[in-house]
Amino acid sequence: MYFGCSSATLTRMPDESPFGRIATRRISRRTLCAALLTSGAGTMLLARSGGARAAADAPRTLTLHNTHTLESLTVEHTRAGQYDDAALAAVNRVLRDHRTGAVHVIDPGLLELLADAAQQLGRVPEFEVISGYRSPETNAAMHARSNGVAARSLHVEGRAIDVRLVGCDIGRLRDAGIALARGGVGYYETSQFVHLDTGRVRTWAG
Repeated sequence: MYFGCSSATLTRMPDESPFGRIATRRISRRTLCAALLTSGAGTMLLARSGGARAAADAPRTLTLHNTHTLESLTVEHTRAGQYDDAALAAVNRVLRDHRTGAVHVIDPGLLELLADAAQQLGRVPEFEVISGYRSPETNAAMHARSNGVAARSLHVEGRAIDVRLVGCDIGRLRDAGIALARGGVGYYETSQFVHLDTGRVRTWAG
């Protein structure tokens, strides 16, 4: 489903998905506007370099499956060289902290990073999301349980995401992230996901 300025639809994953049955839920214009006001996200011109690259005349679309809430979102996040406000608000919501329900601005450069990684691998940009935004409370609790969770994680800033690219080996996704060299790339083979962020360039294995 593509997003305009009036409403958006989140769908739960279909029966053949391991994540659950299909269902739909409407997000009203008021909800989208509230998310925009909360996030402070406005229409932003795409930069021509760094983590926010896109051809000025080419729409860019992502599909995000939240493995915790079972929500599925397909969104055209850029159009005519601009980010779409309603689409960004919908992304903010689907990538919310599933433990607390807190919604935060997601760095649009992260969306560009996902799209470019999929493009580099010749895949449809469809991702299963293990972790998007984390509230400070959630991150602190996770850090207390595991030293593998950074105390100052970029998840808290909406600048990190843990994902799988549907139909693609996670090792290849890791390699694509490293080749793009736009931020951190963490490889978690046992848990089967790749961490991508828009921080400084670095790599690690978890």
